[in-house]
Amino acid sequence: MPELPEVETSRRGIAPHITGKRLTDVAIRQPSLRWPIPIEQCQALVGEKLVNVHRRAKYILLNFESGTLLLHLGMSGSLRVLEPTVEPVKHDHVDLIFDDQAMLRLNDPRRFGALLWAGREPYKHVLLTSLGPEPDDPAFNTDYCYQKSRGKRQAIKQWIMDGHVVVGVGNIYANESLFKAGIHPSRQAGKISRARYECLVSAIKSVISHAIEQGGTSLRDFTQADGKPGYFKQELAVYGRGDEPCVQCNTPLKATRHGQRATVYCTQCQT
Repeated sequence: MPELPEVETSRRGIAPHITGKRLTDVAIRQPSLRWPIPIEQCQALVGEKLVNVHRRAKYILLNFESGTLLLHLGMSGSLRVLEPTVEPVKHDHVDLIFDDQAMLRLNDPRRFGALLWAGREPYKHVLLTSLGPEPDDPAFNTDYCYQKSRGKRQAIKQWIMDGHVVVGVGNIYANESLFKAGIHPSRQAGKISRARYECLVSAIKSVISHAIEQGGTSLRDFTQADGKPGYFKQELAVYGRGDEPCVQCNTPLKATRHGQRATVYCTQCQT
């Protein structure tokens, strides 16, 4: 599943090729992804300039002159910037065609993605209004986490994966951040001290930032017609390494599940 760093890599990959260009045509081969695509609104954008490409959480915002299209990659979606002459293949559901021979193509095998109209005030869209801060937002800090977690009995791993608390901490990054902060994934969020939240906030910011930086090495892949973008090679300390030695103490890492999600941690380094 594309996580925040992969989505940011996608945004950075497509933005230089389509920003400032005018939409000349729209091709929608599958009218319903997770929700029905607003076909008439998409077609009404023909002739408008794409002003910029932003991101909020795992949503990509295509900001046109009259309003914004909200794009989500779901569990299996990917984006390509191609020439309009490239023939579509299976699961190529949407093409946004711009002048200067640039076409943004959405491929989504499982159809859990979305393309929605968010109007002139996209951040007031129902899918965005209740989201927590971005990991790099100054509002996501020690005091915020400590105060918001008081009284919470939820395991810390599930708590930091809640998009209402902070966006973008998917399963991989929750595992990695908790290891970096030395916190056991099962600890109750409300029982973690302010000092340990300081470590955790720093770890989350560092892990997400590094993942985004690593994503930059694959931007050239967004103009290739075959396959998916080559997302960064993740340098993982715990995720996917169950029973392997801890990189810090050599203790075999323990693999289990929290909330139906794979969880790996060190029984010695995380308490």
